[in-house]
Formats: sequence, structure tokens, C-alpha cells
Amino acid sequence: MANRRVIFMRAVSFAGLMVCISVALAANEPTAETAKGEWTQWRGADRMCRLSEPVEWPETLNEGALVQQYQVELQPSYSGPIVTEDKVFVTETVNKEMEVVRALDRATGKELWNVEWPGAMTVPFFAASNGSWIRSTPAWDGERLYVAGMLDVLVALDGATGREAWKVDFAQEFGTGPETFGFVCSPLVDGGHVYVQTAGGLVKLESATGKIVWRSLKEEGGMMGGAFSSPIIAEVAGVRQMLVQTRARLAGVDLETGAELWGVDIPSFRGMNILTPTVLGDRVFTSSYGGGSFLYEIVRSGDGYEVKKVWNTKTEAYMSSPVVINDMIYVHLRNQRFVCINPATGESVWTTKPFGKYWSMVVNGDRMLVLDERGDLMLIKADSAEYQQLDVRHVSDTESWAHLAVAGEQVFVRHLDGLTVYRWSGGK
Repeated sequence: MANRRVIFMRAVSFAGLMVCISVALAANEPTAETAKGEWTQWRGADRMCRLSEPVEWPETLNEGALVQQYQVELQPSYSGPIVTEDKVFVTETVNKEMEVVRALDRATGKELWNVEWPGAMTVPFFAASNGSWIRSTPAWDGERLYVAGMLDVLVALDGATGREAWKVDFAQEFGTGPETFGFVCSPLVDGGHVYVQTAGGLVKLESATGKIVWRSLKEEGGMMGGAFSSPIIAEVAGVRQMLVQTRARLAGVDLETGAELWGVDIPSFRGMNILTPTVLGDRVFTSSYGGGSFLYEIVRSGDGYEVKKVWNTKTEAYMSSPVVINDMIYVHLRNQRFVCINPATGESVWTTKPFGKYWSMVVNGDRMLVLDERGDLMLIKADSAEYQQLDVRHVSDTESWAHLAVAGEQVFVRHLDGLTVYRWSGGK
């Protein structure tokens, strides 16, 4: 295993394991207040990219306001970091052979344990240019970490020790073979169960045992063999349900039975329905590569549901799932521009210049902290009248495709060669 270096901000040695590079951080060491907040799954607690415990942010990202705490060297991954009360979980693909999960001390970055298993493949087409690393972001339920490996496996790990609780090989279980682009969907944990889109369908498992409860929304194999999107649970039309975007459809699914409650086809180029569905009351927004943007209203109709198309525009998102602030939709597009969409009409009320190819966003009140894949961190004020960028700071010279995580006063940036952790210093 490659050597690991944890870089701190003070030049002293600690038990021969750490190297510190500046005395400045001594006054900014993590406190009990800093440790508040968690980031336990893809796009945060409710998958809406909002802080579970809001913190008042300054209006600047300079080194006096956002202080680097530590940095840990890692091999590449698309997985976003998972943050618990005292740990940070990260994944990586090492030497194009092994998938590795590491547990780090949240306060210091010191490694607590690691586990690994064989997991390597080469993704096709344009996706290969950005690498064939592990893609799915794990999920945490307070006891176990659920990690999806590229070769259609889901592994449950004890958070304290890293011990494997169970492992399911979906390709073997269902005879589906590997997915063309690997296991992309990020697991969702709810009510003692884990839900994943894999093996050409949606699968529900018992979180304690890994026992498969049901499989639904089955699609054909080949290029349709695996979803790009990750589901979300929300109350729509008065019913708590799972909203799922497959390679071809947007659907509502009954959590107990797996039955499709309603569904509608979403056109896209080569099945690139990538976004996590966005919920606005009883309406659901999505956007696809080559298909445009759509808003549907879901209503009860007798014993079933009716899906009404509110509007459809030519605006095309790509990989960046949107956020909702003050009932307006903010989304980064295929053409690399950032737009504010009025959900009442579908109109883009303003559009920016091009940025990078991918944005991950975290909402805190009317502020957005945004990570561009080029390594630029931006602080933006949500304003339906105009684009307001308060500040920008370059935080990585390597690309950052993993989703940003924000927990309490800490900001976690997973770039291709490591994890860098910052803390708001003296925030309002």
C-alpha cells in the first residue's frame, strides 16, 4: 500500500506519523462546536444539498475566513466524503486494481482503518477520459457504512472497525453481468433498509443482513444495464415514496412493495438521465442530456396517480443535480453555464458565462457553496434577479469531481489526489 502523508499546519512531529507545516493552525484546532453537523450520504441528509445544522457563513473565502485544517493524500475517486460526528469516510481506486475505503479521524485526518477488495474496470466512450475510478458515494446509518464498488457489489462495513458485515454481488445474484459504466448510483438508507439502482433495476435490501427484499423497475441489459442517477425519498401527492430516475424513465415507487406508482418516459442521449430528481411540493423537476428540462405535477386520481406535464424546455443539464432556494431552481448546464429557472414557467430568468463541466452545490439559507470540477470553490448568493458571486478561491490544482461535503463549520473537498478539509474561522 502506498505511503500516506497527512499534512498539518505546524512544523512538529507527532508520534512519527504526522508532519505539520505552520504554527498558525494551533489557535484554530477543531472544537466541540466545530464537530457539529454530519454529511451522511449523497447530497446530504435529505438529498436536497442543504445543511442539517445551518452555520452563518462570512461573505469571503479568503484564508482568514476559511482556514485549511489538514490534507490527506489519496488515489482517485468520484465518491464524495461521508462525515460523521467523529470520522470521515473516503474511497479510492488504487493502481487500477483495488477499491479502498478509509476511515479518518475527523479532527486530524489520521487514518483509523482501511479495507480493500478487487474492483477495476474501464468505462467506455467519453467517460473514460475522466477515469474509471469508483463512482458511487457511500451512505452511513450511524452504525454501518454502505459502499458500492464498480463491479456491481455492495459492501456493508462496521463504522468503528471496518469489519465487513455483509457483501452482495448483484451481477452474480441476478445473472446480469457488469454494468457498462460501473455501479454509479449512491445507496440510500431508510427505515432499516438500503436502496440502490443496479443490475438493471431498483433493489431493496435489509441493512442489517444484506438480504434482498425486492427488485423492481427492471430495464434491458447492454447499454441499459445500469442507472446514472441516485434516488430520493419524498412525500409527493400525499404519499411518502421513492423517486427514481432510470436510464429511460422518471417514476414514483412504493417503498414497501417496489411497485411503480406512476411513471413517465424521459428522453435523453444514450440514456444519460443523470440528475437526482428535484422535488417541489407535488411537482418533480428533472433535466437530461439531449432531452431538455421537464416539470411534472403528480396528483391522486382514484386509486392511482396522474402525471401532468407542467412544462418542457430545451434547457439541458448534464451531471450536476440542481438545488432549490426560495422556490427557484438553480442548475449547472451541459453548456457549462449556470441558470436560475422559474418553476412556474420554466423560464431561465438569468444565465451566466461558462464555467467548468461539473458543479456540486451545498445550500445554507440563501447562500450556496459551490465546487467546480476545476478546483474552484465559489460562494454565491441566491438571487432570482441576477447572478451574485460573492467570492471564489482556487482550492485544488487537480480536478474535483466528487461532491462537496459541508458539516458544521467544516468544508470537505475531495479532489483526485486527496482530501482537503477547511474550517470557517470566526464566522459570524
